[in-house]
Amino acid sequence: MRAASKADVTVLIVGLDLSVEAESLDREDLLLPGYQSQLISQVAEVSKGPVVVVVMSAGGVDISFAKNDPNVHSIIWARYPGEEGGRAIADVVFGRYNPGGRLPLTWHENDYVQMLPMTSMPLRPVDSLGYPGRTYKFFNGSTVYPFRYGLSYTNFTYNLVSSNHRLNISLNEFGHCKDLEYADGLYKPACPAVQTDDLQCDRHNIRLAIEVTNTGNRDGSHVVIMYWSAPSGIGEAPIKQLIGFKRVFLKSWRSEIVNFELNACKSFGIVDYNGNKLLPSGGSKIEIGDGLVTIPLQINFHRGPL
Repeated sequence: MRAASKADVTVLIVGLDLSVEAESLDREDLLLPGYQSQLISQVAEVSKGPVVVVVMSAGGVDISFAKNDPNVHSIIWARYPGEEGGRAIADVVFGRYNPGGRLPLTWHENDYVQMLPMTSMPLRPVDSLGYPGRTYKFFNGSTVYPFRYGLSYTNFTYNLVSSNHRLNISLNEFGHCKDLEYADGLYKPACPAVQTDDLQCDRHNIRLAIEVTNTGNRDGSHVVIMYWSAPSGIGEAPIKQLIGFKRVFLKSWRSEIVNFELNACKSFGIVDYNGNKLLPSGGSKIEIGDGLVTIPLQINFHRGPL
């Protein structure tokens, strides 16, 4: 605390190690071990300059207190870096390198571990037992940082250049309509879904072109992330699911067209409670980034040639 009160900048390196998280161990909570949380809060309270918290861990940590502390100016997740890790962290802290990473997992709040036993395998919520869902697909509660969260020293914007919004799929004699569980009172199409094994999936693609622009004064890389949300009301469907991502490097105030080609069966399919891979019909949506661009998508099934 005395050192931080005189320093222009304070960098605190905290986290876990292999005595806490390893293949042979189970973590008991999602908190920082020992007195690390107290260290961060007390140092941040008296620091003269900005406080940077570097977290070393393989899994998520509940650092809500630091996230909400106005005296903590930056949080960096370094995972477990190699021998050049110190130099890499310094390059980010001092601005020599512009980070463009995304979280590959959800950082939950600590009370999540009390909501369900870790031996519960279903990803979907178990309403009868009060268990929440697992992963970004099915968990709809509050988080410390969600899956795909990440920051940069610059900003990026999106513009939809072109896309096709409709798929009209002809069913042959092998394509049979499958029922889906819909919420009460919501519209259910005459043919709710078709098993993807009965479709010639390579013929049904959606093409999208997104213009990505770096609107800041720093060069940087950016991951364009694309999600799909199923038609409203389908009980088996996830909240959303990742269907594509591409990394692009852009110089300051430059743009680039990023193209996606999405296979309908792989990108817009769901798995029902019985394990069937289904392509649902109706109106769904594609979301680019954090909802910066939303594209409606309509899938229709027809018997015989179109």
